[in-house]
Amino acid sequence: MSRRSPYRLLLALGAALGLLFLLLLAILLTDTLVNIWHNLREASPWLQGLVAGALALFALFSAWVVWRLLRPPPRLAQQESREPPSREELERRLEQARAQGLDTTIAEAELKKLHQRKEAGRIEVALFGEISAGKSSLIRALLPDGDRIDIKSHVLGGTTREVKEYHWHSPAGDELVLLDMPGLDEAGGDLDPMAREEALRAHIVVYVVDGDLTRSQADELEQLLKLNKPTLVALNKVDRLRPEELELVVKRLQERVDRLGKAEVVPVSTGATVPATRVLPDGSEEEIQRQLPPQVEPLREALQRIIDSHAETLGELRDSSVFVLVQRHLDQALQAHRHEEARRLVSGYSKKAIAGAVAAMTPGTDLLIQGFLATRMVKELATLYDVPVRKVDVELLLELIQQHVKTHITLLLAVAGNAFKAFPGTGTLAGGALHAVAYGMLFDALGKSLAASLESRGELHPLQVADKFEEQLGEEVKGSAARYARLVFDQLRNRGD
Repeated sequence: MSRRSPYRLLLALGAALGLLFLLLLAILLTDTLVNIWHNLREASPWLQGLVAGALALFALFSAWVVWRLLRPPPRLAQQESREPPSREELERRLEQARAQGLDTTIAEAELKKLHQRKEAGRIEVALFGEISAGKSSLIRALLPDGDRIDIKSHVLGGTTREVKEYHWHSPAGDELVLLDMPGLDEAGGDLDPMAREEALRAHIVVYVVDGDLTRSQADELEQLLKLNKPTLVALNKVDRLRPEELELVVKRLQERVDRLGKAEVVPVSTGATVPATRVLPDGSEEEIQRQLPPQVEPLREALQRIIDSHAETLGELRDSSVFVLVQRHLDQALQAHRHEEARRLVSGYSKKAIAGAVAAMTPGTDLLIQGFLATRMVKELATLYDVPVRKVDVELLLELIQQHVKTHITLLLAVAGNAFKAFPGTGTLAGGALHAVAYGMLFDALGKSLAASLESRGELHPLQVADKFEEQLGEEVKGSAARYARLVFDQLRNRGD
């Protein structure tokens, strides 16, 4: 008989006993359920209803517990769906941000620009579309004396892409600023955040196409329509189509646009060049290129309709959009502030954990999370992210973290030992020094995991933090080891002196 045979027999016997136990358990449960069923059939209706209600409540509670454990973190897109803030709310948030020491420069500059634009009393129209769609030609066709119009330009923040501004007075006396936005290809194939901000600042959006929508055009137009701006889709180069073809193309494009949002399709032409034959006085013929007159009156009329029908609300719509933009700037400033403060807190507590371990110098076989320091760090990070925490959640989190630590002791001490090899004269370090480095790595990983979870979920979720903690140990522990090994080395050297 082979050496493995006894083990296989024991395994088979254990499996047989386990299966027998499951069979007996199933029989007992079946018998119990049958007895309960018979008893309930003979019981009064109110007792049957009471038992059924209790079972239903238990099922709902079980489903809630499972959902609570498995639900995904809230998406940032959900935050953008909030109602636009009022000016009073923004002013209050700005005051709070200044009191917290946040950088509010960008948000205040945005409100200042809004005030300047409102004082000027102009209607801003942002034109989007691919490079080949003919935006610039359309603008020059729209404006009288196209070669002599007032043109200004500015660049999108953080980029080298230029936005040209064309100033024009409509026949009705309204002053318009037409913004020629960088083409889709120039913007990297998508509506980037800077272009989106320009659209938010405008009163009206015009999207220029020269045929049916491609997938990338449909995606960009859909993003623009989600801004809830009065929007027109200008179908350019319609002079290439016969009247019956034009009607069919406009109808099909309008149906496609209606599936994305609310916008009117307007056919236009910037004046194409077509071949023609000219008869000379001597009867001979020559081929020439003839310039067709532009056909942009439908777009002029559509713009004027929007201005006339939204005279009272255009300013309010633009104000709401800019308020959302300012709110986003404040959110970004708060996020940056929290990131920096969280980094400082985590670094500080990691150093405190190292200092405590170096002072104690009691090496052992286990790494025990320093409960007092860890609890303080959890509470301070939760306060930073404005998240209430319960004592039971903190205790559960530290218990889960300790379980992960037990499975990574060998790895942590090995990484700490390798980190010390970079410092000459540390060949025979006491085990306590390795433990000190390990404590620094543990607090660093715990703090980063907790901060990331609090930011993404807006609550303390021990299971998610524990999962992120394990990921941190696997991904970034070596990077922090060298930093904390240097700190321990310096403390040991100073103590020796």
